[in-house]
Amino acid sequence: MSGFFQSHAVEVDIKDASNATCLYANWMMRFLITYESNTSDYKTTTLNLSSGVTHDGSVCGNDTQAALVAVQFGEGHSWSINFTKTNETSQGDLITFTYNTNDTAVFPDAKRKGPVSVVVKDPTHPVQLNNVYVCHNADFIEAENVTQIFWNVTLQPFVQNGTVSKKESRCRADTPTSAPTVLPTTANVTTVSTTTLSPAPTTSPKPVENPDTGNYSLKSGNKTCLLATVGLQLNVSQDKPLLININPKTTIADGACGNTTATLKLNDGNSTLISFTFVVKNTSASVQKFYLKEVNVTLLSRLNGSVISSADNHNFSKWDAFLGSSYMCRKEQTLDISEDIQVHTFNLRIQPFLVEANKFATAQECPADSDLNFLIPIAVGMALGFLIILVFISYLIGRRKSRTGYQSV
Repeated sequence: MSGFFQSHAVEVDIKDASNATCLYANWMMRFLITYESNTSDYKTTTLNLSSGVTHDGSVCGNDTQAALVAVQFGEGHSWSINFTKTNETSQGDLITFTYNTNDTAVFPDAKRKGPVSVVVKDPTHPVQLNNVYVCHNADFIEAENVTQIFWNVTLQPFVQNGTVSKKESRCRADTPTSAPTVLPTTANVTTVSTTTLSPAPTTSPKPVENPDTGNYSLKSGNKTCLLATVGLQLNVSQDKPLLININPKTTIADGACGNTTATLKLNDGNSTLISFTFVVKNTSASVQKFYLKEVNVTLLSRLNGSVISSADNHNFSKWDAFLGSSYMCRKEQTLDISEDIQVHTFNLRIQPFLVEANKFATAQECPADSDLNFLIPIAVGMALGFLIILVFISYLIGRRKSRTGYQSV
């Protein structure tokens, strides 16, 4: 026998044959999914739990069988995790998330139709058998084109004596005084998030300096397939203007390389997600170029993983260079993502295709850099001309003084 309840969170209480609790889980989660549209563009959508959640297939587990939490929601979406145990600890094993692109409310223009599954190893450390795992702060798992976000987690597989333990094993992100965060009920409705959901944070001080430059790369197998060097700054204009510098030391690069499409995803501290999509175009029968086509920005709450703001622009035609070369622009550039969000780039160099020997190819410079390179020799020439004029004037003055002294003698 089992019982299932849902309010703002998912709560699964699995009972054994004697009607005693053998597995308990209470948590909140949402998913950020990048998918290919009918026009071969890549878009990022947000999938939240809908109201009609079931837990078919969840089992208690024992010494020889894994425990399993499995939930189904929305139009053909599901999520599950299985747990194994030793004499002293339990640990999550595999997390399986399946989303259905036939759900037109979430994927209105998906090119690929049907269920898509993503399987990833649970990164959580083992927990003592008689302890309940608690994590109020947001935790993130990224795999392939999906970011899974969890918060307000209370979990105990293999419950002993039918009672959930009062001994807690807390995640690293929590502090002893952390308290659960309750989001608005609208967070539990499956929606496509493309607009601001809540006010922007106001506690971050406005940076007065340019962002640090980060070096990022992607690999396909053992070979580097994308190289990027860039300093990034976000300008968010909501209740109050806010500048956010992306910190390369806390930023993780992910993404995918292809022959005609490449995507670089940057995750700064699980609070700022930026993705850049590059495509190849034929400029003539024998000449190909790449360019930046899409940028997606998502700002997340550090406390609970809720989406503060999300915006994308799929209509860029910037940073173009010949295929096999790199694009470089040292000057500041601005990408307008939406009316409220801009991305500023500094010291940019990017090569999303045909990387050889882990090095950038010859760079094509942006017009601003080219103008700078043109102006530098002009400025140097003018300075040298001015210096020559000063020397000549000094010479004339010195000669006149010498002649005047000779005549007075």
